[in-house]
Amino acid sequence: MHFQFRKMAAGSEPLQVRLQVDVNHLVQGLGDIKVPQPLLAELKATYVGQDTVDVHGELSIGLDMACSRCLKPVHQHLSIPFHEQFKLVKSSEEIQDEDDDTIYVNDENVDLVPYVEESFVLHIPITAVCKDTCKGLCPNCGTDLNEGACGCDTEVVDPRLAALKDFFK
Repeated sequence: MHFQFRKMAAGSEPLQVRLQVDVNHLVQGLGDIKVPQPLLAELKATYVGQDTVDVHGELSIGLDMACSRCLKPVHQHLSIPFHEQFKLVKSSEEIQDEDDDTIYVNDENVDLVPYVEESFVLHIPITAVCKDTCKGLCPNCGTDLNEGACGCDTEVVDPRLAALKDFFK
């Protein structure tokens, strides 16, 4: 999806954008994350004056992940707010404040797909949990502790203090 600064300045109506972006290549090396459907971006681009275009909207996508505790499949739906402001500059000397959130571009034509992909990647959850009370797997035998206890000895003794364990017997 592209917009052009000249067309945005000439038009009085905001540009409504609804596009689907395939993001499978972005999660390819992440192992347990699968994207069954493309990312849906519903955006609105508005010319706000002084060669500046404000783009805001929402990105939505469903992710299939593995629970980080018990490895069961988890489906998560993400609704990601999107807001970027683009300013057309002729040269790098025109950039006034590098600390603001404005994206300075020197091309009349702006492609929104890289910015949508970046926002998606920044909002991928680090871990997923099937439920808040998930007990996970036993570290010794691998039994799912949500289904029942395994009977493994889970008492952890610090090896530096192991000699003192039998001191009072």
